[in-house]
Amino acid sequence: MSGSAAPGPGSAPCRFAHYFVVCGTDADSGLEPDELAGENFDQSPLRRTFKSKVLAHYPQNIEWNPFDQDAVNMLCMPKGLSFRTQTDNRDLQFHSFIITREDGSRTYGFVLTFYEEVTSKQICTAMQTLYQMHNAEQYSSVYASSSCSMDSLASSIDEGDATSLAKIQQYNSYDISRDTLYVSKCICLITPLPFMQACKKFLIQLYKAVTSQQPPPLPLESYIHNILYEVPLPPLGRSLKFYGVYEPIVCQRPGPSELPLSDYPLREAFELLGLENLVQVFTCVLLEMQILLYSQDYQRLMTVAEGITTLLFPFQWQHVYVPILPASLLHFLDAPVPYLMGLQSKEGTDRSKLELPQEANLCFVDIDNHFIELPEELPQFPNKLEFIQEISEVLLRFGIPPEGNLHCSESATKLKNLVLNDLVNDKKNGNIPSNTINMYELLKGNETIARLQALAKRTGVTVEKMTITAPVAEKERDVKLQCEEEELRDYKLNVQLREVFANRFTQMFADYESFVIQAAQDMESWLTNREQMQNFDKASFLSDQPEPYLPFLSHFIETQMFATFIDNKIMSQWEEKDAFLRVFDSRIEKIRLYNVRAPALRTSIYQKCSTLKEAAQSIEQRLMKIDHTAIHPHLLDMKIGQGKYEQGFFPKLQSDVLATGPTNNNRWASRSATTQRRKDRLRQHSEHIGLDNDLREKYMQEARSLGKNLRQPKLSDLSPAVIAQTNWKFVEGLLKECRMKTKRMLVEKMGHEAVELGHGEANITGLEENTLIASLCDLLERIWSHGLQVKQGKSALWSHLLQYQEREEKQEHMAESPVALGLERRKSDTGITLPTLRVSLTHDMRHIQNMSEIKTDVGRARAWIRLSLEKKLLSQHLKQLLSNQALAKKLYKRYAFLRCEEEREQFLYHLLSLNAVDYFCFTSVFTTIMIPYRTVIIPIKKLSNAITTSNPWICVSGELGDTGVMQIPKNLLEMTFECQNLGKLTTVQIGHDNSGLLAKWLVDCVMVRSEITGHTYKFPCGRWLGKGVDDGSLERILIGELITSVSDEDLGKQCRTPPQQKSPTTARRLSITSLTGKNTKPNAGQIQEGIGEAVNNIVKHFHKPEKERGSLTILLCGENGLVAALEQVFHHGFKSARIFHKNVFIWDFIEKAVAYFETTDQFGDNEEDVLLQRSSCKTFCRYVNAISIAPRNIGKDGKFQILVCLGTRYRAAFFTVVFSSVGIASSILC
Repeated sequence: MSGSAAPGPGSAPCRFAHYFVVCGTDADSGLEPDELAGENFDQSPLRRTFKSKVLAHYPQNIEWNPFDQDAVNMLCMPKGLSFRTQTDNRDLQFHSFIITREDGSRTYGFVLTFYEEVTSKQICTAMQTLYQMHNAEQYSSVYASSSCSMDSLASSIDEGDATSLAKIQQYNSYDISRDTLYVSKCICLITPLPFMQACKKFLIQLYKAVTSQQPPPLPLESYIHNILYEVPLPPLGRSLKFYGVYEPIVCQRPGPSELPLSDYPLREAFELLGLENLVQVFTCVLLEMQILLYSQDYQRLMTVAEGITTLLFPFQWQHVYVPILPASLLHFLDAPVPYLMGLQSKEGTDRSKLELPQEANLCFVDIDNHFIELPEELPQFPNKLEFIQEISEVLLRFGIPPEGNLHCSESATKLKNLVLNDLVNDKKNGNIPSNTINMYELLKGNETIARLQALAKRTGVTVEKMTITAPVAEKERDVKLQCEEEELRDYKLNVQLREVFANRFTQMFADYESFVIQAAQDMESWLTNREQMQNFDKASFLSDQPEPYLPFLSHFIETQMFATFIDNKIMSQWEEKDAFLRVFDSRIEKIRLYNVRAPALRTSIYQKCSTLKEAAQSIEQRLMKIDHTAIHPHLLDMKIGQGKYEQGFFPKLQSDVLATGPTNNNRWASRSATTQRRKDRLRQHSEHIGLDNDLREKYMQEARSLGKNLRQPKLSDLSPAVIAQTNWKFVEGLLKECRMKTKRMLVEKMGHEAVELGHGEANITGLEENTLIASLCDLLERIWSHGLQVKQGKSALWSHLLQYQEREEKQEHMAESPVALGLERRKSDTGITLPTLRVSLTHDMRHIQNMSEIKTDVGRARAWIRLSLEKKLLSQHLKQLLSNQALAKKLYKRYAFLRCEEEREQFLYHLLSLNAVDYFCFTSVFTTIMIPYRTVIIPIKKLSNAITTSNPWICVSGELGDTGVMQIPKNLLEMTFECQNLGKLTTVQIGHDNSGLLAKWLVDCVMVRSEITGHTYKFPCGRWLGKGVDDGSLERILIGELITSVSDEDLGKQCRTPPQQKSPTTARRLSITSLTGKNTKPNAGQIQEGIGEAVNNIVKHFHKPEKERGSLTILLCGENGLVAALEQVFHHGFKSARIFHKNVFIWDFIEKAVAYFETTDQFGDNEEDVLLQRSSCKTFCRYVNAISIAPRNIGKDGKFQILVCLGTRYRAAFFTVVFSSVGIASSILC
């Protein structure tokens, strides 16, 4: 991705390289300690780092790509200058870096670091002085402590190993009269595209020219000028050859229909991490978690970071991206946003000693030790096993073991050798081992030398040097060809691996366009209302996916990279389509054309990539047949005497010849016709966009940052004002994210509740809800991790809660008094009721701490959030937590989000809005925990005894199970019990054995409460339990309803059952038998409508996914259920009860119908109808007789209820037979 903006007049945005940079030590400034790097001054001076400076950069500035001196200096030398002596290792080191601007554009840098002898006496003297001071401090510390660093180091070495001890002492010393001092220096190319291999070869050849005994054929300025001004970017789909100091260099660029350029070898990324680990890290990147790479080698950090992000196609990482984090910018890790950063590990540093501000949602990747730490509850990538198997096959074809090559036991020395195995002698990087071969390679193609050699042979003169070195050159040529073949294999492996990853996304999102919502008619209205509009029908998309995909996809479609992808799709109808999107859409069209995709969308059949060979052939053809050749380096118009060659020292270049490019060059123009046409199109496009420049700027700044994204922080300016502004952006971003998340949760939840009430259609609501709640937990963790003084655990929120709990418990212990305890035991004036449930932040914490199923602090914090959200206490609890100002000041820095008062209050207000809806996010997730329940039985005292003399029992049932029959202690109306989570409570069965003198019991209702979540359920009854009263039932099934949160004063009132809230059966019985209930009887049309609604609800229940179904018990036996509807059918026209006559029940009619069928043959003459009716009649009689003789003491209404449920379950349509007995019906009905 180019880092340039729109080019200005006369500029060259299509140049291969933008800048050439030299960084090192400034002899005039002397040694300056790099305090920003957090250096430990207890170390020896040679182990310390010092400030580096940009010594030169060419050209001085480019209008369309300004030079960021501070950022380049930090990334060229992330730990500053380092010094060595002649006895130390001074191997070359190569690494690359990337600068991401605030608008998302990128610039790439490629750096070669080497050591150069220090010639400044001032610096050598300063180093000598530092060593004298250091030795004096070490000498004095020996007497102060026996555990100084040198003594500890010496004690760890065997006494007989005098050689090793001498080496260590020599390494930690410097004598100006004996030792030669070397300092690090680097040369760097800044490019718009990541041509890593080409830049690496060019820099190595440049360094070889400096260290060679013979000067290069041309001054170094010629080669640098050539790559800066005369080498163009290769056109799309073409290859380019340009020249270094000794050898030509080839690079290629993918075509417009191919995957974007990626020059970092994926082979190394897979070898470093292993296939399994890399796929897991890839999943974390897709879900936009915080990714921290950790390695001693900078290039490894870039290789893994760039390798993984290139596999994201067609999506792009939208958040903070700093693959190499300079030591001076460690505060970036405090950013409460998703990020992908790389941190250099110090030699010998243990992972456990690394203190990170936040780890709740962190993916930690220890590259050197082949180890990763994943966040909890990470969903698996769809078809992960088949996906890994396909990648393994590609790796094995190239001889790469899927498990990786590196293991924990390998030393750091070997790691460095793998990155640059002595680059001076590394033939793969274009180096030539000896001067003899160098000269031969340079001269063998010279026509003049060829003619002289031919003339010498004709005259009988032999040229020994040339004939002797020719075989050596032939061998070198073979090695070079072998290295080129290996490089080609890396290119082919890269593209095939990327094709496999791209194919997965093509298969998963082949129909994404069908779910894009394009509501706006023009771009202006769309940009204006962007935040309020839904651009993608997520629920419908998920409902079309295979079920195994849902855990991953439900999280992924909430990410910023997916939102940006959809935004680009919508924007493509008004402007040029995004390059990634264009390639992706063309692949989808190709799939549809060849009908590769399976016809059934909901199948999870894995389909392998079929374009591997084709993609590899395109790369091979471009590299084997060069399309363009750049201008050769040539002599420049330079001042004589300047830039004189001095072996081992990089010269001071002539800035005047490198400041500008050629003014008139026909050869450039002839080779750049395609480039010039592209520039014209870019200029026309930029002019078109300029018409809506203000609107475009608004989109770039606001639409990009929508949701989770925050703009890339600057690396260059570290002033306090800029740091404060960056932190303020983080605070604003967190508040905006909180507002959007809570709004989204409310909208989704209210939509689900509308579905439950019969409006709209349900679509994967439970999965979406869980995803949104998990996202809220992640947000809270990031808020609590922002601005921490000292990190004390992986979960900053739980750590804060623990410290608050400790302080509160101390205060409670000191303030405890018997008066406070007495207030909790007071009874309501209304009579028997549930005691008040204590509302306390620490009380809820104890519930979580007692859950043995949760093992980590992160898990406990998330469980506490879910519990508080379900109890509608999240905002209240967090406000109480933050009310302790002293604790907040102790834990958080001044700029932390939690110490910004206005933003904190708005944050709590947004969370308070979630109290408007009901969540069961704790109950539905922790299904195996033990929960204490409290039950209260409330009788009707005015009409019966409060306590029965019989032996009562109760059974509580929920969506997840039931308690079984539990005996209620005599003379008690309240009991507590503990059992496994029952879920949402649905029914209560209550009864007794009818023993004793006062057995008849009139129960008003039963109240059941979960002592953890506080959910209180009321089960209305209003019926008698006892023989010879009501319908003679000794047990009843009660249907529950959740009581909304009320105050203590209203709780007693809600425990009483108002007349209109009696149980469904009670209400119906009263309307039939009561003389005042005649006006409330439904007519025939209403009864028919009720039957239709009840049946439709049951049918819709079974058409829903199993996880989304509600309680079938309520649909059958609830107030508007099937049983109630059928009762209305039978009660319609029923004879009213008369004084001194017993009540007549539906079951009486059913029993008379059975007797009638068993004694009379009342069927018609049609033989077929007779057989059908007789079969239904026999089934009906068998069911009724079985229910009648059942040993359970169920009343007549209860028996009818069982009959309806059994008939529904076994699809026995025998009620039509009942109405065929006209004689019996006429004797009962009016």
